[in-house]
Amino acid sequence: MADLRGRFLKGVSLSVLFGLGAVSAAQAEYFERINTFPVYKTLPEGVDQATETVAEIIYATKDGRTLVFTDSPGEAIVFVNAANPLNLQPMGRTALGGEPTSVAVGETFAYAGVNTSEDYVNASGHLAVIALDGLGITAKCDAKGQPDSVAISPDGKFVAIAIENERDEDLNDGVIPQMPAGHLAIFDLDETGTPTNCDAVRIVDLTGLAEVAPTDPEPEFVSINSQNQVVVTLQENNHIAVVDLASGEVVSHFSAGTASAENIPVSKARMSDASGSTENVKREPDAVAWIDDERFVTANEGDYEGGSRGFTIWNTKGEVLFDSGNQMEHLGMANGHYPAKRASKKGTEPEGVTVGEFGGEKLIFVNSERGNFVAVYKDTGAEPEFVQFLPTHVGPEGSLAIPSRDLFVVANEVDSAEDNVRAQVSLYKFGVEAPSYPMVVSETDPEKGAPIGWGALSALAADPEDGNKLYAVSDSFYDDARIYTLDISSKPAKIVAYATVQGGKQAKLDLEGISVSKDGGFWLASEGNPDKELQHLLLKVGTDGQVQEEITLPEELNAQSARFSFEGVAEFEMDGKTLVAVAVQREWKDDPKGMVKLAIYNPADKSWGFVHYPLDKPKSAAGGWVGLSEIVSMGDGKFAILERDNKGGEDAAIKQITTISLEGVTPAAYGSELPVVQKRYAMDILPALAEGKGWVLDKPEGLTITADGRLILVTDNDGVDDAPGETQLIDLGPASRLN
Repeated sequence: MADLRGRFLKGVSLSVLFGLGAVSAAQAEYFERINTFPVYKTLPEGVDQATETVAEIIYATKDGRTLVFTDSPGEAIVFVNAANPLNLQPMGRTALGGEPTSVAVGETFAYAGVNTSEDYVNASGHLAVIALDGLGITAKCDAKGQPDSVAISPDGKFVAIAIENERDEDLNDGVIPQMPAGHLAIFDLDETGTPTNCDAVRIVDLTGLAEVAPTDPEPEFVSINSQNQVVVTLQENNHIAVVDLASGEVVSHFSAGTASAENIPVSKARMSDASGSTENVKREPDAVAWIDDERFVTANEGDYEGGSRGFTIWNTKGEVLFDSGNQMEHLGMANGHYPAKRASKKGTEPEGVTVGEFGGEKLIFVNSERGNFVAVYKDTGAEPEFVQFLPTHVGPEGSLAIPSRDLFVVANEVDSAEDNVRAQVSLYKFGVEAPSYPMVVSETDPEKGAPIGWGALSALAADPEDGNKLYAVSDSFYDDARIYTLDISSKPAKIVAYATVQGGKQAKLDLEGISVSKDGGFWLASEGNPDKELQHLLLKVGTDGQVQEEITLPEELNAQSARFSFEGVAEFEMDGKTLVAVAVQREWKDDPKGMVKLAIYNPADKSWGFVHYPLDKPKSAAGGWVGLSEIVSMGDGKFAILERDNKGGEDAAIKQITTISLEGVTPAAYGSELPVVQKRYAMDILPALAEGKGWVLDKPEGLTITADGRLILVTDNDGVDDAPGETQLIDLGPASRLN
């Protein structure tokens, strides 16, 4: 797309983009995230907090004041006091002696499915009955197989368990049938909530129903309506059954069928583009939830043959009342949450679904496991209306609506202390007038009939004439390097155009800096990587993205380089010269410890000069490193520097803006002793990063000053790859605050 500085795509509202009826703030209220609670905080005293913990399936007590969830690696059910949702407190852990697969909570007991299988053939498991008073196990009821989902009936008379007896994915390429077959297990409860048939579970045979592997049903998820009918998804069998709990009879059953999605990412290339379509893909539904006694909704995650990338509303006769088609995919693309590495597989991978009534409206919540978001829809009785996009942490699994407290809860299961990703429980409160997220959305690309795909924004630059126009670049997560045009005149800001950087000698780029050139086009900084034979490049490109010049460092300096290199670029005027400053993120082999280079390029004589910048020492108890992420010209040889550590969440300690001046400093040629600039601390941006009440993001990457003097910050979402996926675009106020 030619000339980014002069052209904007015509604006298209999100309601038109997704073909949905938009809900205005005057008509409805929205959810706001109010708390994020790391699961490692529930570990007993003395246990290493780096121990793997997860939050998978989550439930609440009847009063909504205690949250209960499964921790599979910990082989425990975890109880958390949520009386004050702004300050969750651990209550205790109940050890199960096996892997918890799901949990449901009644008046006096929690009911957990526990997998004790020795292998895929010798499947075993039980229902653990846990007293809410004391959190002790009062009974273990043999479920005659390996449990998956557990549900309790609204009247407290039944517990139903999907006994999956899951397949061995390494056997026969994972194709079923693989014995033993699964079934539905039913436990009858007395008025106290105690199972009356603990020693004689009622088993509902589900063989012979599905067209796919009828001898090997593999029930996945269960949900119970007010008529004591349980809907059961048989994911691998691509089938759904409705069972009467009192009699144990199958009321109805039907194939989950297929669905198609147009103009979505399907290519193995790592891009968030509408590269194709899917046709007649098996839904293979995972989670299911009743909307009312006649309708239910499935999240069509898929397993080994399917996954239609959406959700479907059904009636008990098996009629499809609505299918979301490409909506979940387009939501991921438009909001920068598309998991491009999964495009050729199952895309956003909707897995969880929950229904609850808020503000007099019945809402449907659909989790995207790979896109790290929840799509909120309003039930209309016909086609649902999209309401809101909620960011989650990594790997949203279970979700829970607590309408009595105006709360919605998400359990996020991915946990790796080494990778700075921790499992979380996220809480959202209903009742705000306008959503605070997303902060950036993209308009539709008229050539592709889908939102402009984007993510991993790694730098910002301001248009010198228009205070509401910014430019951003994407880093090496994507196969193509792009320059995006942003309109920040409204909230959320909109990506309205882009240009692909092309025409250079080095095809693969890792763009980490952008600056508008006074003579047209842009300066771009591409971070090199000696291990991958990628050069550290300063690029001059046109507004159409065509590379006009590739500028490299002196060879003797390249020999001293390291992985963390160019991280920001800024054109500036000084002593009558037009110069370009490039920030290097971390120390190279020839740098004193704690010193990084700022490289100054003179386009007139094509020469380089260098100065040293002193880094702060890491302050996090978790260690890590400190480096530079951005450099911004403030005029007269003065610069704003974005300096940060590589930690997130509670370990984040250094996220700051400093200022330096080159006035009176002469950059030295390489090989000479480099002068050290004096830096002045100007602003702590940690409070701004924490305002969203999520996991504090570790990568504030872009900073710029608009034409009307505003200081704007953007975070890099790492392409939603083992990262939360949120992009925060934050107005930090007048740039004069830095003086």
